[in-house]
Amino acid sequence: MDHLKPRVSLLFLTDLTMATRAKLSLAIFLFFLLALISNLALGKLKETEVEEDPELVTCKHQCQQQRQYTESDKRTCLQQCDSMKQEREKQVEEETREKEEEHQEQHEEEEDENPYVFEEDKDFSTRVETEGGSIRVLKKFTEKSKLLQGIENFRLAILEARAHTFVSPRHFDSEVVLFNIKGRAVLGLVRESETEKITLEPGDMIHIPAGTPLYIVNRDENEKLLLAMLHIPVSTPGKFEEFFGPGGRDPESVLSAFSWNVLQAALQTPKGKLERLFNQQNEGSIFKISRERVRALAPTKKSSWWPFGGESKAQFNIFSKRPTFSNGYGRLTEVGPDDEKSWLQRLNLMLTFTNITQRSMSTIHYNSHATKIALVMDGRGHLQISCPHMSSRSHSKHDKSSPSYHRISADLKPGMVFVVPPGHPFVTIASNKENLLIICFEVNVRDNKKFTFAGKDNIVSSLDNVAKELAFNYPSEMVNGVFERKESLFFPFELPSEERGRRAVA
Repeated sequence: MDHLKPRVSLLFLTDLTMATRAKLSLAIFLFFLLALISNLALGKLKETEVEEDPELVTCKHQCQQQRQYTESDKRTCLQQCDSMKQEREKQVEEETREKEEEHQEQHEEEEDENPYVFEEDKDFSTRVETEGGSIRVLKKFTEKSKLLQGIENFRLAILEARAHTFVSPRHFDSEVVLFNIKGRAVLGLVRESETEKITLEPGDMIHIPAGTPLYIVNRDENEKLLLAMLHIPVSTPGKFEEFFGPGGRDPESVLSAFSWNVLQAALQTPKGKLERLFNQQNEGSIFKISRERVRALAPTKKSSWWPFGGESKAQFNIFSKRPTFSNGYGRLTEVGPDDEKSWLQRLNLMLTFTNITQRSMSTIHYNSHATKIALVMDGRGHLQISCPHMSSRSHSKHDKSSPSYHRISADLKPGMVFVVPPGHPFVTIASNKENLLIICFEVNVRDNKKFTFAGKDNIVSSLDNVAKELAFNYPSEMVNGVFERKESLFFPFELPSEERGRRAVA
């Protein structure tokens, strides 16, 4: 029996341990249950405390303690307490919303330090790319900044085609203003019952009405063709599409969306022939063609759509136009609605070409109504724009009755696009080594006027002397001495002689 004692003791200890563990587990469970109940009660208490506004409690308590009040007076007092609480909550909500809106505006501004300048490698997306060329489309202006809502419906595309290539027939659901930046092309436009063929040289501009079928040929056997196309959508605001009529697998014909029964009935052609027809083309929408094909697509005198021959009335060359203004520092050529171009008037557009001589600058100026969409064609330079919308980025606190202005600047190079909204003064400067060439689509030009801050007839010099002295708090003769100069529009980009002498001594 003695040999069983250790085993009994062991069993006893085991039972004792299990019992202890059970009691301990129960104790822990009860502890956590109590803690949970306490937390819930505390949370409910806090919620009640949050719900019970101390000021509201005080207000209601004072209403109840007024011995001279009747029961009706007390009810009115309590209602006024509730109304005051609601007004205070409404005020807090409005202040919170204003802060959130201010934060959102600041965040949007900080998303892009420069809302008016578009880089060729960052802000363009490739819509078409083949061995023969490409079509790149600038992002919607409002995707860059909400400050550009005024031109939200305009889109800019750049077409590049290699030597001896064919750009397949298509039409757009947009009005198109086409500008030939570089190269020599043939443009085929389907007008009623025939095709009008137009030769394009650098500087040529032409309007293509929405829905007009067109094709393009690069007729040069060595040089690339580069075209800028400003689209004004007529279907979906801010969005345009291209529709290929003739085509196959690539580009796909728009007719492929119709059933075979519809196509057979419309074209009176068996399905087998239609399948062979729409299954042939697979070279893409821009592809190389032979020299013979290029010659066959060249226009002849007889093919001119206009009854008396010569240029289409929708076409002109801005390089051959007489400059609006020219001096030794730059040249400005403008073609607007007043130049008997009815389509410019209908589209409310002006087209301008600026050639700033190296080491020269434009005057500081602004448009009253027009928004400038500018494309740098050639050369390098610098841009500065004065903008009131971006001034909050400086986070400066000032006690003034006027806004602060933020300088938006960019170094310009070929392929860059910049936008100047109306009312915003700006200046463009050519580099020391090359001229700066800029082509501009100016939109909303009706009633537009240009105002300058320097040179002849600037707005400061034109201001009467009394108003001038009051505005600057400075003698008008001294102000005139600062702003007046003999040149107009374009000047040499150089510091005043006094400053040059000071820097030389330094």
